[in-house]
Amino acid sequence: MTDNLKTPKVNTRKSAEINPPKDLLQVEDVQLLAEGITTVVTLHLKAHHLICYSSPSTPPQGTSTPSKPAKSRSVVFAYALFSSVIYRPTPPTSSHQSSIRIRTRDFRFARLIFNQDKQARDVFETLKSCTCTLGSIDKLYAFECVQPNGEGINGWEIYDAKAEWKRQGISDKEPDRGWRISKINVDYGFSETYPALLPVPSSISDNTLNYAGRYRSRARIPALTYLHPVNNCSITRCSQPLTGLRGNRSIQDEKLVAACFSASAPLAERDVNSSISSRASPASSQVDLDLEKVEGELSDTEKLEDQMISASSKIEIQDAPHIYGAQQNNLIVDARPTVNALAMQAAGKGSENMEHYKFAKKAYLGIDNIHVMRKSLDVVIEAIKDSDVSKLPPNRDLLAKSGWLKHITGVLDGSALIARQVGIQHSHVLIHCSDGWDRTSQLSALSQLMLDPYYRTIEGFVVLVEKDWLSYGHMFQLRGGYLNSEKWFKIDKDAMAGSAINPGDRGEGRSDTFETLFQGTKRLFAKTQTSAQDHADRESGDLLEDAKSANSAKEATDLENISPIFHQFLDATYQLLHQHPTRFEFNERFLKRMLYHLYSCQYGTFLYNNEKSRLDARVHERTNSVWGYFLANKVQFLNPQYNGEINDNVRGQERLLFPKLDKVRWWNDVFNRSDADMNGPSNAVTERYLGGDMTPDRGRSSPSPRPNPNNLGINQGVLTGVETAHAALTVNRTSSPTRVVSNGAVAGFATLRDGIAGLGLGKGKSASGSSSGANGGNSPASWKGKGREMEVEMQRELEIQTSCIKFTGFSTANVSRDMVAIKSGVFRIEKTNLV
Repeated sequence: MTDNLKTPKVNTRKSAEINPPKDLLQVEDVQLLAEGITTVVTLHLKAHHLICYSSPSTPPQGTSTPSKPAKSRSVVFAYALFSSVIYRPTPPTSSHQSSIRIRTRDFRFARLIFNQDKQARDVFETLKSCTCTLGSIDKLYAFECVQPNGEGINGWEIYDAKAEWKRQGISDKEPDRGWRISKINVDYGFSETYPALLPVPSSISDNTLNYAGRYRSRARIPALTYLHPVNNCSITRCSQPLTGLRGNRSIQDEKLVAACFSASAPLAERDVNSSISSRASPASSQVDLDLEKVEGELSDTEKLEDQMISASSKIEIQDAPHIYGAQQNNLIVDARPTVNALAMQAAGKGSENMEHYKFAKKAYLGIDNIHVMRKSLDVVIEAIKDSDVSKLPPNRDLLAKSGWLKHITGVLDGSALIARQVGIQHSHVLIHCSDGWDRTSQLSALSQLMLDPYYRTIEGFVVLVEKDWLSYGHMFQLRGGYLNSEKWFKIDKDAMAGSAINPGDRGEGRSDTFETLFQGTKRLFAKTQTSAQDHADRESGDLLEDAKSANSAKEATDLENISPIFHQFLDATYQLLHQHPTRFEFNERFLKRMLYHLYSCQYGTFLYNNEKSRLDARVHERTNSVWGYFLANKVQFLNPQYNGEINDNVRGQERLLFPKLDKVRWWNDVFNRSDADMNGPSNAVTERYLGGDMTPDRGRSSPSPRPNPNNLGINQGVLTGVETAHAALTVNRTSSPTRVVSNGAVAGFATLRDGIAGLGLGKGKSASGSSSGANGGNSPASWKGKGREMEVEMQRELEIQTSCIKFTGFSTANVSRDMVAIKSGVFRIEKTNLV
């Protein structure tokens, strides 16, 4: 076991023999329909599981009796995994039978068909009661689960923060590498959502951290998450700054970020200049700073810090070694679309003004928020939902329109940018999104996976998840909705009226086409600054700040805050594993089981939202850790192709690895579908056709080429654009966006959309350039400055609305079109006819 891990102790707290729980309800002779196959089962409803037992089949008469008696088979559904349970009653006179349709968080679909309607109703009510009325997290299965014999490893002992920082070279007993472990949050009083131990620059005192915390959302200040062992460059992470509409700034925050970008110079070079070495001061030596007087007087120590920070970009030495970092391209990565970041200013938040961070450049990655990701997965589920009644392939049109692969590609591309900056450009990177626990965790963890072979081992991956997801406060409980929701339990009374539902039917009536479009457009532009602009990039659990006294109310599932963020991380990890099969110690099953236990609530690892909440709930004492399960069954999760040899001179053994963006594919196994179903010959084309320009067809290799940051314009968005503090930089590009032309009904969408886009939304703010076309709005190469970014974001929102319109029964040649003209926030409807 790697030296930064504690040797796991044997867990004797829950190692007794399992006593089968009693049945709450038992129903015999029920038909289980899954993958188009019907099996007669007996239902056993336990406190936390639904178990479907099938009796062994009787051999036909005249055949020999097998030497071993056949065993009964069982299908188990954990209640915590339910994401949809629909009860469909039928009247006694109907020829149809009452049924319950189940969908789970691990993408299993099943239908239970009953002989009597009362049986179906009793099962439905029991499932609903056991799933939705728990009231609090500590009523979940993890707090009652008995650990099976053989899982004697105490998974809570696997991760030790001090040991991991020591592995990275940060320790009180080691030479100062420019970083120290601050205990400012040891009681979680500084930031409830941050870990107790925070690695920060040695030159920054806790007093300065206190003031810097007031400038970052939820006091999530820039803190270290990874220090490169070769070049000492760092990856730090934080939340968005509180710039607001007035453009607030914080000298302390600027000093902290600058220190992060200069803290890791090699020791020999840091000692060349005595003034540089004098920057390191005791943790509590700096005087108190008043945030309200940021322009006021500074102490001599602080003035020296400011002089050294500003000098790092100005010093030119001839006939002498260059100052370390003077030629670096340090980067502040804002994971959000530019428009979302700007909209947050109305809520008193926003993004850095790079005039105050001239030692770095900024890149907007354009990764969408939690709401877009949730809706994207919902469309994927809609495409595969009929797998209970049929073995037919999924709806490929819906798969493409979901944009799921586009989102996975975007996260991988952003992570590759960060890994490239640190591992190849020898530069520092600071990552944030809104609150710094969703997209930030994805980018931080994936970039480290590309940089450090240690994290590609089973133990290393456990440490990575513990560090960048659990300790840095990804809100697993909020994003997972572990207490379920009554809204997921529905009664479909269509059958009572004699109607029939066929596979693929959504039960939706056709709404007025253009009224839907208009209302969607109106919602986009008529939102209030206080509520809608905040929702434009709301990834936090703001609803938890409402005055709610009961713990059960705070822990209740908020459907608007559920999102598959960690699922996307595992999917992106699968892409790297599939593309580099010899570089990972673990296999695909390891990732799939982790996704299962993310929602199973069998272990306490992923419960609650942050380190403090888990400590308060004493999950270490009251539950088992999922890491004990994985390590006890390690042989099942080993990759037989793994080669841990690291040699940068041998192809396939390099320390760094990067994604091949044009090879991103559906993780078919996690959706319980065949590779042919999800990755058939036409799917790659269809994805580009309908889901956006996921990967350009320009022979792009991996790692994808990056433009020179010095040739990029101000506020230029997404991965290929870097925002810089120097206004003199201009755009010098000749590439034009790719236009994809679709056919059939999609052509009608494109015509309507192009007509709206032709109105010139954002006119007067956009840089010159050609229009983006059908999918250019999602293509990083098509963004031409701030105004163009706003236009593309608006156009993307309109596409979401038009994608829901059904043209069946309409003739696009004679359709009356409502063109929406927006001026000064007031809508005018101009009706024209298409000829």
